[in-house]
Amino acid sequence: MANATQVEPLVGKELVQKVKDLDDLSKEEKAKACGYYTLTKSGSPRVNMMKFLNALIEAEGIQLDSSQNGSGRGGRSASFRITVQSNGNLLIGSTYTKQMGLRPGDEFEITLGRKHIRLKQLGDNGTLLEDEDE
Repeated sequence: MANATQVEPLVGKELVQKVKDLDDLSKEEKAKACGYYTLTKSGSPRVNMMKFLNALIEAEGIQLDSSQNGSGRGGRSASFRITVQSNGNLLIGSTYTKQMGLRPGDEFEITLGRKHIRLKQLGDNGTLLEDEDE
C-alpha cells in the first residue's frame, strides 16, 4: 500500500526532461525524484532502479526486445529440439540453419553415438572443417 506522500512515477517526455534537469544528482537520487521508489515498512524509501531505467529507455524510444521480422510474421522461437517425422526423417528447421550461417549445398558428416547424432560440417573440398568446440 503506497503512502499518500509518494508520487506517481514520471514517464515519457516528462521523465526525460526531469532527468536532464537533475543532471548533478546521482542516478539513485534521480530515480527517487522521478517517483521510482517504494516505502518500506519502516517508512524509508527503497529506490527501484530497474523500473526507472526501463522507463527511461522506453521514454527515449529505444527498442531492446527483438521485434517481429519484416514480413510481419512472428513465428516460433528455436527450442533446440526436433522430432522424428512420420516418414522417419529428421528435419532441421531454417531457424537453426540461419543461426549457424549455413547455405544450400553445405555438406555434413553424420556420426552416430549411443545417445546422440553429431553433424560435422565438410568444407568445399569434402574435408572436415576445423571444429571450434573441441
